[in-house]
Amino acid sequence: MNAQDNRRGALLMVASMAAFAFEDLFLKRAAMELPPGQVIAMIGAVGALCFWAIAASRGEAILIRAALSPPALIRSLSEAGATMLYITALALIPLSMNAALLQASPLVVTMAAALFLGEKVGWRRWTAICVGFVGVLVILRPTTEGWQPAGLLTVLCVVILAARDLATRVMPASIGTFQLTTWAYIALVPAGLALMVLHDTPVAPINPADWVNLTGALLTGLVGYWAITAAMRQGDVSYVAPFRYTRLVFALILSAIFLNERPDAWMLTGAALVIGSGLYTFAREAQRNRRIKAANQP
Repeated sequence: MNAQDNRRGALLMVASMAAFAFEDLFLKRAAMELPPGQVIAMIGAVGALCFWAIAASRGEAILIRAALSPPALIRSLSEAGATMLYITALALIPLSMNAALLQASPLVVTMAAALFLGEKVGWRRWTAICVGFVGVLVILRPTTEGWQPAGLLTVLCVVILAARDLATRVMPASIGTFQLTTWAYIALVPAGLALMVLHDTPVAPINPADWVNLTGALLTGLVGYWAITAAMRQGDVSYVAPFRYTRLVFALILSAIFLNERPDAWMLTGAALVIGSGLYTFAREAQRNRRIKAANQP
């Protein structure tokens, strides 16, 4: 990859994070008016149709045996479980807090890859992971008046997302991105319906404002997914991936403008610890990959 590819990839990553931040805003507003399970089921059904059409246009079949393979099932179930937790949390805690906690995802993936896939993680990255988890505790503030137990839903969501990402790593290369995404969206439909049954919530009527939020969430989610896929294919992962953290910047701006949220010093400090740890982890991993590449060259 050349410098121009990396710059283009970085811009696409920033664009995808902006789209996902808008998606979170629309989802939060929808989940505050409608049962979260209903929101999940509706987004899953329409999203599955959209991604199925994209996959079909690329010649990627959806109804194949590989969809029921263990890695594919783990990925789809993880996506469904994480979405259930995430949208429920969106309805209960500030958008800015939700976004800050979500930034711990790369740290959890690194830790899980070391524990379950045997990837080598040195003491420096383990230290960074520990510092990042301290940041999560600072955001949650479990021993203060600002403690919001619903934040644990987002933390659990991050853990489940790590399982999704690990399952993706062991998927056969022949499985297309849009096949994986379609299967994940299909899994959201029964997950949303199960959440409604669990909470004994009937289907709520949908007013015009709800349709705006649901449509906005769907469209921004589609744009975000396309942009992040293009970004990861356009530039070097080590260069492009750290721009994921711009999602928090966009979330802070949107939550301040549309939800009148004002993050306090605790949340900002915790977010800084999480993001700093993640950036350090990305840097160390990139350095390690360069050493391996240099060692393998003739």
